[in-house]
This record gives sequence, structure tokens and C-alpha cells, in this order.
Amino acid sequence: MSGSFFGDGFPGRPGGGKGWSGDGIWEAMEQLRGQFEQKVGPRMGRGDVRAAVLALLAEKPMHGYQIIQEIEERSGGSWKPSPGSVYPTLQLLADEGLIGVEESNGRKTYSLTDEGRKATAASADTKAPWEAEGTRDRGRHGALPKAGIALAQAAAQVGRSGNPEQVNQAVAVLDEARRKLYSILAQD
Repeated sequence: MSGSFFGDGFPGRPGGGKGWSGDGIWEAMEQLRGQFEQKVGPRMGRGDVRAAVLALLAEKPMHGYQIIQEIEERSGGSWKPSPGSVYPTLQLLADEGLIGVEESNGRKTYSLTDEGRKATAASADTKAPWEAEGTRDRGRHGALPKAGIALAQAAAQVGRSGNPEQVNQAVAVLDEARRKLYSILAQD
């Protein structure tokens, strides 16, 4: 595991951590972390943010934070666009004359203009980005990768900071968690 996330072993331990019965679990945790970090939720393109904003504003006026929350909810948690992608998109749509902005009590509310309604009506047969093929299935599993990353991080922390007894306890907990996960799949 040279050069890996978990290092070459545990400094200060006999053999630098080599030959421990837990070496396999650390290697597996590294692989798990790598898989989840690459695949946490779908990556949506700029056009998807634009399409999502227009689809939501076709339903009712909203402020930026509402738009972000609504996209996350409708995608089942698999897609939460950042403010850094939503707000520039809102500004661009306003510059194009597709949406209007009304400010009240320090909060901007965005709504479609007549031109924006025409544009959304022209693409009414197109599915919203959160309804795209496969997005729903990925959303259903969005919490699992996040939990896997959190578990890998906790295991790494115990590996770096724990004493030999704590590391052995962590290995036992991870072994039990693995068995329980497989038992979930074995259920009818």
C-alpha cells in the first residue's frame, strides 16, 4: 500500500504496521473510499442547471435557495447544485430576458417572463434533468456513498491515531458491519 491514502503502515508500531491482521481491511477501506469518491451522485452539466431552473420557475416563482433545495429534493438527494452554479445561471437567464427578478425584504424572487414562458413551452416535451434516465436510481443510493466515505474516514483516523487495542476494536466493528451489510442483501 505504498503511497496510498493510509500510508505505509502505522508509524511507531511493530513492523510499521506490516503483517497486522488488519492490513487487508485497510486496503479494502482504501478501495471503498476510492470508488465512492469517484461516484458520489451524478455530475450534471451547465445546461442541466439552466433546464432545471427554467422547469422549476415554470411552476412558480422562487428564490435561489428554494431552487437549490427543490432540485436536491426532486433528484432524491443525488444532485444538489452549488450556489456558484445556480446564481450565475439566474443572472444569465435574467440578462437573456427569460426571467424577471423582484426584490422584497432583501430577498430576490425569480419568475418567468412572457419570453421565458414561451421558451419553456417550446421544450415542454423534454424531461426535467432530475427525471432523466437513471437519475432517480442514483438518487436512491446517494446516501450510501456518503456513509461509506464517512466510514472510511473514521477507520483511517483510528488507524492513524489509535493504539493497538483501539485498532483491533475498529477491525472487529468493520468486520461486523460487513457481515451485516451482506445479510441485508440475503434478505427476501
